[in-house]
Amino acid sequence: MTVFPVTASTISAKELGEFAKEKYDLNNNYDCKLFRTGINHTYFLSDNETKYALRVYSHNWRSKSEIIEEIKLLNLLSDNNLGVSFPIKDTKGEFIQEINAPEGLRYVVLFSFAEGEKMRFMNNDTCFEIGLCMAKIHNITANKTIKRTKYNSELLLKKSYNQLTQFFAEDLSEMKYLKELGSEISKTFEEINESKIQKGIVHLDIWYDNLAVNSNNEITIFDFDNCGNGLLIFDIGYFCKQLFFIESDKKQYESKVKSFLNGYQKIRKLTAEEIKLIPESGASIFAFYLGVQAQRFDWSNIFLTENYLKMFVGRIKSWMNYYKAKEITTTNT
Repeated sequence: MTVFPVTASTISAKELGEFAKEKYDLNNNYDCKLFRTGINHTYFLSDNETKYALRVYSHNWRSKSEIIEEIKLLNLLSDNNLGVSFPIKDTKGEFIQEINAPEGLRYVVLFSFAEGEKMRFMNNDTCFEIGLCMAKIHNITANKTIKRTKYNSELLLKKSYNQLTQFFAEDLSEMKYLKELGSEISKTFEEINESKIQKGIVHLDIWYDNLAVNSNNEITIFDFDNCGNGLLIFDIGYFCKQLFFIESDKKQYESKVKSFLNGYQKIRKLTAEEIKLIPESGASIFAFYLGVQAQRFDWSNIFLTENYLKMFVGRIKSWMNYYKAKEITTTNT
């Protein structure tokens, strides 16, 4: 019988739990369960009193040096008493474990558990608190860099488009739209006044699925896997765009996004130029994640079909059209 190599595997929760209990000196009451597979795999470790999140990075997704930079950032934020899920040291003072999976080396990091619930439909007060939390993080990360990727139009738009050409014909209307949008946004980014647009370390994936809200409306943000360097407005634009699709009632959207921005600006003021970039920023990050799905479709999106492309690009299009219509209305009043 021929034995074939694999490109991705799911580590046994039972054996992973035993491994973690030994490395972190946890008592035998801890139980390990797989929570989700995806870009990385997440397991929950818990006993009757304490819970942790255990991330198993996918093979050849993040280098060890990239993970070290993520950990440094989380420790910096945690040391400043910000609401983030932070990494836990093992008995030897190490943050990163290495395991030999069938496909090759995979890294493992244990994180504190983000207490609270994921809240898809948030009220205005929660949106305000999320803006406040994001601004506090940006206060620490503004004008700083880490040794990770730089998010710019080349990476967010052009490279993502090129990834998609492996799956879709360039004469598809959706592909034509992405190419044209990429050119337009790239030109906008090239023309910005950098003195009025703040840069720093960005999370790049702050939305309801990556934050927990406790009973006191306190926010804990997690999953900094995509952190890197870029315009701080990227985080703001992406959250606004996610909120846009959660709220089908656009009056509710406008009310909640106003609360979010008010929360943010209670801590950090946004320039008129930054606010104007919210639509392009949100669209850029959505285009980027579509490219990621094409890059690693085998374990990030097995439904990468023309219908999926139509749906995803349709969302980007409706977002941009909404703000173009607002701009026209504002100009004419």
